[in-house]
Amino acid sequence: MKSSAACAAGIALAGPVIIPARALGADSPANRITIGMIGMGRQAFYSNIKSFFNSPDTQVVAVCDVDAWRLDNARKAVEKHYAKDRRSDTFKGCSAYKDFRELLARPDIDAVMISTPDHWHVPMAIAAAKAGKDICCEKPLTLNIAEGRILSDTVRRYKRVFRTDSEFRSHSCFQRQCELVLNGRIGKVHTIYTGVPAGDIACSPQTVMKVPQELDYDLWLGPAPLAPYTLKRVHPRKNYGRPGWMRVRDYCEGMVTNWGAHLNDIAQWGNGTERTGPVDVEGSGKYPSDGLWNVLLKFEIRYKYANGVRLIYKISRPYVRFEGTDGWVEADYGSRSLKAHPESILKDTIKPDEIHLPLKDEKRDFIDAVKTRGQTLADAEVGHRTTSLCQIGHIAIQVGRKLKWDPDAERFINDDTANILLSCPMRSPWRL
Repeated sequence: MKSSAACAAGIALAGPVIIPARALGADSPANRITIGMIGMGRQAFYSNIKSFFNSPDTQVVAVCDVDAWRLDNARKAVEKHYAKDRRSDTFKGCSAYKDFRELLARPDIDAVMISTPDHWHVPMAIAAAKAGKDICCEKPLTLNIAEGRILSDTVRRYKRVFRTDSEFRSHSCFQRQCELVLNGRIGKVHTIYTGVPAGDIACSPQTVMKVPQELDYDLWLGPAPLAPYTLKRVHPRKNYGRPGWMRVRDYCEGMVTNWGAHLNDIAQWGNGTERTGPVDVEGSGKYPSDGLWNVLLKFEIRYKYANGVRLIYKISRPYVRFEGTDGWVEADYGSRSLKAHPESILKDTIKPDEIHLPLKDEKRDFIDAVKTRGQTLADAEVGHRTTSLCQIGHIAIQVGRKLKWDPDAERFINDDTANILLSCPMRSPWRL
């Protein structure tokens, strides 16, 4: 989209290369949405970057990671792809950065894809919005509720396109399910069930280790509390296995938000509450008794909405079930299938004058909105509200009692102890 060169000089593993757009022909960045990738772990490397590779109207021009091994792999993958795309032996149009702030300073980058650990999502997304970039950000969108409110307000203030990168709205089974529910095919909804798979385990206390040469550990920690390095706190060295940070509450809340951001997004969508939240919540759960990993191992959370609908969310299997006065409809993630009672519901046609929900790949949704300056299917407010739904449930488990929630003020009613948990301090010099 920009008329500037494909790349600017930066802190790169390869020397800075500036290629005139005219030298690249009709498919140059001058005619494409230019993308900067921030965070090049397994989700970015195996999924997110490939989505942009498969979109001919975008071009990845920069990658960023605090791990030099991952950064180099990402740069090489970009160069290999575009060399093949152009039927050339080489392509040197991608810069590699350790510090995301240098990538954001690039005036020729239109949009960023943030695929970092959760504790970095909001600080980076806010910085990107202020730098004039459109933003696609991995779920769960936030680490706490207070920062989610700041993020949504900032994105709106700076008029940026934002896409919460959860793909479940792009699965036809969930889209069809929500259309049926919103159009009254099961009558008045009274109960929603959501489940997520068990995936979190405990690990023993870990010994302090020397920080690997390839990792800028201080920048990896960023706004999180200072903590000694150990491999299972961060991510595996020189491979893309499941990272330990997903099980440490300073960086992630575990499955309660990780998969909860997927399934509860569908619950909110079908309930018509994607921009608000419930009014009371209670829950129970089990944490590891000791060790480094400290996220919930088991949980069950119960919510009630102002419209009377109850939501029951627990460790189970990944599914969403809506029950109403005239029947029920259930979508299963594993099989990508729908079942209902009565079964005839599934054959019903949504009429032209009824509610029709869009069905679109999540990256395509983002790219199209960048072009049109329109709204995505899951903007910052939607992503914040889905994540905060999971987070207030986690807070109810932590305090051990039923809580009243004001979804407009985003505060617990008459509970100072619970309200303290709506935010967490950031390590200096980082701030929002």
